[in-house]
Formats: sequence, structure tokens, C-alpha cells
Amino acid sequence: MYSFDSIVLIDDDPINNLINKRLISKLDICHKVDEFLEAEKALCTIQAMGKNGHLLILLDINMPVMNGWDFLNQYLKVCDVRKDKIIVLSSSIDFQDRQKAEEFNCVSGFIEKPLTPDKLKKVL
Repeated sequence: MYSFDSIVLIDDDPINNLINKRLISKLDICHKVDEFLEAEKALCTIQAMGKNGHLLILLDINMPVMNGWDFLNQYLKVCDVRKDKIIVLSSSIDFQDRQKAEEFNCVSGFIEKPLTPDKLKKVL
């Protein structure tokens, strides 16, 4: 079905991460879910993996310090050898955000919050 070594949640809201982690664990997509409240820490962790592992990354775009767009720009620079699947998961309903996400070749989809099983299965 799906072959991810880990699912990475990047969202500055711990409640969103908790809810999404529980939803993902019920779907049995992957046995390991890592949560990051800061995009910088997530990027460092992913970069340290080198080419190892295949991740599903669920990325919020509206975060302090390093937002989702900054994360994507840095990811393309420092993780260019990786073949992860990145899904933008945002509360934004702005069509321009969806268009901007599509401009990143590393982004595979855009989901409006809240995450649901149907929304996740649709982009996978």
C-alpha cells in the first residue's frame, strides 16, 4: 500500500499534531510518526538522514520563525537527494497558497485542515 519509513508532522500547534498523530495511527499507514513544533528542527533531523529513509511530510505553512515556504526553500537546497512525499497541510483557504505550493516540485499535494482519513487517502 504505502511505504514510508516515518511520517513527519511539522506544525507549531501541539494540539493539531496530537490529533493528526492519532488519526494517522488509526489508518495504519506507518508505524512511526514524528512531531515537530519548529520547522528548523524538522529540517535538521531530515538533513541528518542523508539519503536514508522515505518520509511522508505533512507541513503547515503558517508558522513563526521558519514558515512552510521557508522550509520548502531550504529543503530543496539541503535535502535535494531525498525522495520524500511532502503534503502541505494548512488552514489557509487562499487559492494563492495552493498555487504557490504547486510551484514546488517537491510538494505532492495540498490539504486544508482539518486532516481527515478521506483527505489523506486522496493525496496518497
